[in-house]
Amino acid sequence: MSRLKGRIAYVTGAGGGIGRAICERFLAEGASVLATDIDLGAAETAVAAGGDRGVALQVDAGDSDQVQAALARGVEIFGALNVLCNVAGGSSTQDARVTEAPEEEFWRVIRLDLFGTFLVCKYGIPELIRAGGGSVINLTSMGALVALPDRDCYTAAKGGVAAMTRSMAAGYGADKIRVNAIAPGMVMTPRVARRERIGRVKELAERHLLGIGVPEDVAHMAVYLASDESRIVTGQVLSVDSGVTID
Repeated sequence: MSRLKGRIAYVTGAGGGIGRAICERFLAEGASVLATDIDLGAAETAVAAGGDRGVALQVDAGDSDQVQAALARGVEIFGALNVLCNVAGGSSTQDARVTEAPEEEFWRVIRLDLFGTFLVCKYGIPELIRAGGGSVINLTSMGALVALPDRDCYTAAKGGVAAMTRSMAAGYGADKIRVNAIAPGMVMTPRVARRERIGRVKELAERHLLGIGVPEDVAHMAVYLASDESRIVTGQVLSVDSGVTID
């Protein structure tokens, strides 16, 4: 398995279900991985099988100084960066309709999902350019493509990630930088498993034509976008959603 042999990837949110699966698949395909997460232990677990090709760092994805330091550390350790994979994010039970959602929840999710993606791209893309080009993979959501009632904070952030993905693709194509986003549907992470029988969550799960996905389904798409197989794919928001957005 060597689709990513020689690639060096920076992954945020590496300790979560999707982030961990992406780290594991990248390593299995021959990449070196710098796994970052607010939970250092979870990030270490994500790259435990990688030996010297896996390094974990504790990083707050919404903190500019920490992101810059982590990117510099990655270049120091591995010599370059070729892939940026922005996974850090997520909604909470505080999200709601805009008239009921707390302002604090809006800014929390904007800082983590949208601003965190902005920071990694702002300071990471120059390293990809220095390396001769590369791939940026952002995680958006089905919520950027279809209406998700009572999730107005989260959908605003993920909609911003999708829009920024397209504009960055247009802006950095001349630098041999590909920028794409993955829009997962419902994915069976531990958090979803705890909530899948609750009201709207159960109703949404039933709309997935091929069943609820698992983190590895998203990781497979990330491997494709990080590899040369997607060399002319850019500016796309690719759904991995069991058909829920065609409804």
